[in-house]
Amino acid sequence: MALQRVLLLLRLLLCCYGDEEVLLNTKLVTSDLQWSVYPGSDPQWDEVSVLDDEHNTVRTFEICTPNSATYHWLRTNWVPRKTGTTLYVEIRFTMMECSSLNQRQCKETFTVFSYESDLATPSRGPLGPSPPESFQKVATVAADFLLRRGGDGARRSNTRLLRLDGVKKAGLYLAIQSQGTCMALLSLKVFYRKCPPLTVAFATFPETVPHSLVQQAVGVCVENAVTPPGEHTTLPSMLCGEDGQWAGLPSSSCSCRPGYEADGDARCRACPAGHFKPSSGLGTCTSCPDFSGTQVPGSAYCLCRHGYLRADSDSPSAACSKPPSAPRSPVAQLNSSLSLSLEWGPPLDFGGRSDVWYRVLCERCHDDVCSPCEGSVLIGPSTTVTQTRVMVMGLRPRALYVFTVQSLNGVSALSQSQPSAVRVNVTTNTNVPGLVSGLRRTSASETSLTLEWAPPSLIQNPDQTKTASRVLDYQLRYCPKQGEGSMQWQYVSSRGHSVVLLGLRRSTQYLVQVRARAVTGFGPFCAETSVSTLPEGQSHLVLIAVLVTMAILLLVGGAMVAALCYRRRTQRRPTRDKSSFQMNQNMTLYIDPFTYEDPELAVRQFTREIDASCVKIEEVIGAGEFGEVCRGRLHVPGRPQNYVAIKTLKGGYTDKQRRDFLSEASIMGQFQHPNIIHLEGVITSSCPAMILTEYMENGALDSFLRVNDGQFTGIQLVGMLRGIAAGMKYLSDMSYVHRDLAARNILVNANLVCKVSDFGLSRFLTENSSDPTYTSSLGGKIPIRWTAPEAIAYRKFTSASDAWSYGIVMWEVMSYGERPYWDMSNQDVINAIEQDYRLPPPTDCPAALHWLMLDCWQKERANRPRFCDVVSGLDRLIRNPASLKNTDSAHSSQPLLDQRPIARLSSCSSVSDWLRAIKMERYEQSFFQNGLCTLEEVSVLTTEDLLRAGVTLAGHQKKILSSIQTLRSSDQSHAPTLLY
Repeated sequence: MALQRVLLLLRLLLCCYGDEEVLLNTKLVTSDLQWSVYPGSDPQWDEVSVLDDEHNTVRTFEICTPNSATYHWLRTNWVPRKTGTTLYVEIRFTMMECSSLNQRQCKETFTVFSYESDLATPSRGPLGPSPPESFQKVATVAADFLLRRGGDGARRSNTRLLRLDGVKKAGLYLAIQSQGTCMALLSLKVFYRKCPPLTVAFATFPETVPHSLVQQAVGVCVENAVTPPGEHTTLPSMLCGEDGQWAGLPSSSCSCRPGYEADGDARCRACPAGHFKPSSGLGTCTSCPDFSGTQVPGSAYCLCRHGYLRADSDSPSAACSKPPSAPRSPVAQLNSSLSLSLEWGPPLDFGGRSDVWYRVLCERCHDDVCSPCEGSVLIGPSTTVTQTRVMVMGLRPRALYVFTVQSLNGVSALSQSQPSAVRVNVTTNTNVPGLVSGLRRTSASETSLTLEWAPPSLIQNPDQTKTASRVLDYQLRYCPKQGEGSMQWQYVSSRGHSVVLLGLRRSTQYLVQVRARAVTGFGPFCAETSVSTLPEGQSHLVLIAVLVTMAILLLVGGAMVAALCYRRRTQRRPTRDKSSFQMNQNMTLYIDPFTYEDPELAVRQFTREIDASCVKIEEVIGAGEFGEVCRGRLHVPGRPQNYVAIKTLKGGYTDKQRRDFLSEASIMGQFQHPNIIHLEGVITSSCPAMILTEYMENGALDSFLRVNDGQFTGIQLVGMLRGIAAGMKYLSDMSYVHRDLAARNILVNANLVCKVSDFGLSRFLTENSSDPTYTSSLGGKIPIRWTAPEAIAYRKFTSASDAWSYGIVMWEVMSYGERPYWDMSNQDVINAIEQDYRLPPPTDCPAALHWLMLDCWQKERANRPRFCDVVSGLDRLIRNPASLKNTDSAHSSQPLLDQRPIARLSSCSSVSDWLRAIKMERYEQSFFQNGLCTLEEVSVLTTEDLLRAGVTLAGHQKKILSSIQTLRSSDQSHAPTLLY
């Protein structure tokens, strides 16, 4: 596109010179001009014929009155202006030098006048020695080259170009006034300029006369050309300059419509048969893609041949394709726990497409009658897959199953024929427990259920021992009874025939199923049973009364003991300082200034008013939400002078803006901590209102890190993180939730001390702000890249959501201010987090720190660390700086938050026991669906296997692999430790 515009501009410069419309040119007249002269009684202007430089006969006027002071006039005939409003007068003349004539009245200038008239005969003419009022002076003309009497030099003529603006009447007269001159009028030319007709960029523009500095001309697209999409109502236009030349390039230029290509830049020609062009623009016609064609010239698309199709998502330039052939060589391998792995080979013919996937259908047959499999049969990871392998669970023993594998691609849904498929028959006959029977509720409360069931019948082959058939334990799953397809099962295990479910919702129906497990594997789940918890108020009242009574007695006893202890302490030691006691009380209580009926009261209570004369603003250092941010000096009498940062409230504010502006000061005034920005005071009694805080020399942390990329040691970076965590611990202890913790809101002073800032509760962020935001369903703007999932979805802001944001800040610090999630869009970030994606460790990031980041990014907010734990963990890291050199997360041995050893595979009796021991029981179902049913299979797992099993969270992968590593490690005395 840029090259095309350059070529068009060159064409305009080389080809499109301005045209002239000549109204009068005496050089072309050979007969008498018959112009008027004055005074008529003594005419001095003589009309004569002479030869010009090209030996052509031309009419000229001559006058020579160097010894006369009388005005002598020469007036042209009426000159029509036609369509011009800016006229040009070109005068060519010669003039004698007065010094050679030696006459006192001699002059070397003459004057040009004009008179506009709609009639060919003017109402007034030059009748006196001075010009009438109707004549307007145009210019006084002087000669550049003068002739000397008796001189032998070449006769050089003079040329002057005069401009007449704003001519409105139908025509005009020109008059030349001579007084004492000796001159010859060689030629007089009157014309106006115009831009010639032009065809450029597939648009045609008419001849245009400029009536001002520039004149806009509207054109039309040439045949088979259109304006670009989105500009169909805008006609192309160009600017005609006053010099009669086209300026610039056309706006809203035209282009050849679909099915036509450019032939130069002024014509569009149709694509020949067998070729197409799908869109308007500069593209050229191309041959039809495979298995398609067209017989009509000027086609925008090519039709698929018989038997071939094109999906709706395919581009017009994509080749036509057809459904794939059937999958090949299906193999079903039955496991010992009524599950099987079903594999097949890809089809021989993909149909010319790469988007091939497979659908697996299951039928259970009995007495030659087949019906779809019941809901207890699970096909994983889904019935529709792109890989050539699935796991099937929940099969019944001694049953015949028929599995159909269909191959499909993007055009299968458009085809009239059934998808190509292959079938495989499987008969189950394994020694596993049968169905559990008699599942029932024995007792219930508002939040709990007690369930019992009868042991199953065991299916035993003659060659199996009784021990192989013994039930080891039972697995029960339950979920609230909801709409179809929305079940989220939760699993519990029991070694007996009963289980108690706790933490349930009151007055809610639950669906429950149970199955038995033997050494050979799990049996099938029993049919779903519906049970419900009790509604509020219908629990055992006696038990509640007893519990309440015991609680009251404990409270009374505790109060008495506390009173006695307090009396003894007051008798033994002096009373505490009252101000110290109040300060300790305030440390645990944050008061929201918006709870005040009059917000000014909160400002007066928590801030200090400073006289405006004590503040001197030196320079503007940035722009804040409500106005400018400045650097200045604060000099309060009796205190040393110091630098401060000053936030100002811009003029024209509303009452709400002033209240929101001062609320930040009311919040900061309640905090006193070395890692929280310190409030010096406010100015509210004069305009503009100001908030004064301590001045942080190095500014915002993110930009400071980017400027000093790679300049700090690991201990220095950890020290910065420790300071931020200490400030957030202080805020958390005061029950304050920051909501917008990010490196941009951390300020750094000259000593590299980091302090938390930006406590405004009302933030008016926009979409083109530097902080990307997302509008939640409940309203308000949220900085997506730093915000916890529950805060994005439900606006649940807590200290746990601040802990998530702190993990992002850690990543920013260790990457020296890199943008979290790079160039991903807000929606991509949300989707990635929901799919358990977490940021990888920055370059050279210590493994222990990345473990801590993963802790902060736990999906369950209750599992995230508290800020007091973060501070303690970072302190341990600072005391052991050698651990910062370990950047291998898989072999990290420095725990920060937990000292519990990871469970070894050798100490567990089953995969379920092992997953529960390492707190990873959430993946139990996924492991079984992928055939990971024995400890031997688990012991050889790799990262790729975990991904296929649905373990996508990096921290969980490391935790599982670390546990497996202990089984293969020869040194059992250095077992890895948990970081969760």
